[in-house]
Amino acid sequence: MPGRPRMPTSNFPLRAGKGWLYEGGVRAPLIVRWPGNAPEGREVDTPATSMDLFPTMLELAGIPAMPDQHRDGMSLAPLLTGSGGVDREMLYWHFPHYHGSGNVPSGAIRVGDLKLVEWMEDDRVELYDLSTDLSESRDLAAESPEIAEELRRLLHDWRRRIGARMPTPNPDWTAE
Repeated sequence: MPGRPRMPTSNFPLRAGKGWLYEGGVRAPLIVRWPGNAPEGREVDTPATSMDLFPTMLELAGIPAMPDQHRDGMSLAPLLTGSGGVDREMLYWHFPHYHGSGNVPSGAIRVGDLKLVEWMEDDRVELYDLSTDLSESRDLAAESPEIAEELRRLLHDWRRRIGARMPTPNPDWTAE
């Protein structure tokens, strides 16, 4: 069950852990040490993703961007140097496979503090407001169906745009 504090990869009180699209599976600190360039002791709470590392390193090395090789990433250099922020409206996750943790094919989108998780096998969605519910314990999809459907539409549009491969259901799979 997602959120169990005794799971080997638990990030309790965040929900779930490695292999899941809940915050316990996608939220991890990024620690940077860059003497003389990145201010010491500075904390930044801007969401980022591992796909941002390549364009960040290119910029920091003075190498031109290579957008065909990092379509989903953006440089975090302004955050590291304290010279500015990043202009990202959304983060997406595509997890179209089964995982030993019990997770099944799923996808997610984060827009500001709102996060939608979509379960591909049963077409179910969950909606969370991370500003008030970081442990993702209160699903808002039923009380905010318009927001849930708009985020789902944005997630599906993104998948079409990038040509994401979709899973084939596996009725024989068990998380043992």
